[in-house]
Amino acid sequence: MTGMRVHAFTDDALGDLDAVGLAEHLAAGKLSAQEAVDAAIARVEAVNGELNAIAYDAFDQARAEAGTPRPGFLSGVPTLVKDNVDVAGMPTRSGTDAWEPRPAKRNGDFAEMYLATGLVPLGKSQLSEYGFSASAEHPRLGAVRNPWDTERTAGASSSGSAALVAAGAVPIAHANDGGGSIRIPASVNGLVGLKPTRGRLAQDKLFRDMPIRIVSDGVVTRSVRDTAAFYREAERHYRNLNLPPIGDLTRPIRRRLRVALNTSGVGRPADAETRALTEQTASLLEELGHTVTETDAPVAPSFVDDFLLYWALLAEVMLTTGRPFHGRTWDRSRHDNLTLGLARHARRNLHRVPGAITRLKRANAQAASYYERYDVALTPTLATATPKVGHLDPTQDYGTIIDRLLDWVAFTPWQNITGAPAVSLPLATTASGLPQGMMLGAAPGQEALLIELAYELEQARPFPRIQG
Repeated sequence: MTGMRVHAFTDDALGDLDAVGLAEHLAAGKLSAQEAVDAAIARVEAVNGELNAIAYDAFDQARAEAGTPRPGFLSGVPTLVKDNVDVAGMPTRSGTDAWEPRPAKRNGDFAEMYLATGLVPLGKSQLSEYGFSASAEHPRLGAVRNPWDTERTAGASSSGSAALVAAGAVPIAHANDGGGSIRIPASVNGLVGLKPTRGRLAQDKLFRDMPIRIVSDGVVTRSVRDTAAFYREAERHYRNLNLPPIGDLTRPIRRRLRVALNTSGVGRPADAETRALTEQTASLLEELGHTVTETDAPVAPSFVDDFLLYWALLAEVMLTTGRPFHGRTWDRSRHDNLTLGLARHARRNLHRVPGAITRLKRANAQAASYYERYDVALTPTLATATPKVGHLDPTQDYGTIIDRLLDWVAFTPWQNITGAPAVSLPLATTASGLPQGMMLGAAPGQEALLIELAYELEQARPFPRIQG
């Protein structure tokens, strides 16, 4: 590594507690919500100059709320909300400076459910423009940097949340995932990142209205039990009756599983080091008694092109609706080359969009067949090690950016199209000392299986600590 390692862990009210540990201390009266929030604010202030992870701070609002936090298991635990969902009293900027934002009048559907668990938001976390890039490197808002190595990207559009959780500023933060943006920043920051099944959690209207609902909201955490606790608590406020409940999960899985191993990716394979690290994880699973079989990705040859066109269509929609939605301060020219290039790609290929959407929807049947043969799919979360800031600079030529993105993000989009759950776990470390996430996917509705398997793997190979 060539950059600095940055973290905020210190001997304050938060110590090295995860969200569950902090919640238990708060419930036992060992510290107050006010002390927890004050400590978290101090930690954010200590590292944000290096990480650039905050989009909007609401520290005064958080201090006021800490006096009487909402009830619940997570009552008083400080958090951050990614800046592409609405939180009352805070602007929603979506990773761009193409308009002058105004504070939201009310919570969006996701934030209402999220904060009902008792979490106290310190503000909004930074993302790439509209979440389109796997690296937040805005030409004017700046790059979000990785606390393990500040010369590296913090990865994907939930990068601000992940950087601050990894650095110890808060134990848990909101993330969402339209092509890997829970799992990618979890991978590069050494965190647990579960993308849930489509429809598992409450969701804002913008994401619900997509032709294919590729975005799922969730969290990034430092421990499996924190992720499990969040879904347990969320389920008490929002329950999708079409999915099996997750419930209260506290221990490793007992049954042995059929695991499919794939390092060939979707269109582009993992590099040699990442493939070797994934095979080491496969060996660990076999040592634990699971059966591992090497397979190819169950995707159509057109998948990458079809997904890219659908991704591009979303960019065109954002630009087309920008002025009507945001008013006279809207300035299309302030968008980065990735957003503009994606929109241009969509406009040039509009005649292909219906066919692409039709083919993408067939992936559900392919996933169903795949998960009749296997319980879990193991892949690396990303195809290569974490790139340096600048590699995915969105001021570069569109063709260069998109080619580099496809080289790196070769495994995560399939679950966004199928709606199936997948979790990235910090099970590997590169030769340069950086976290490299391993991804486990399962059939729709099978989050409980993934969480229990994650418990087993965390116990067998404890996750590295940034302050270690």
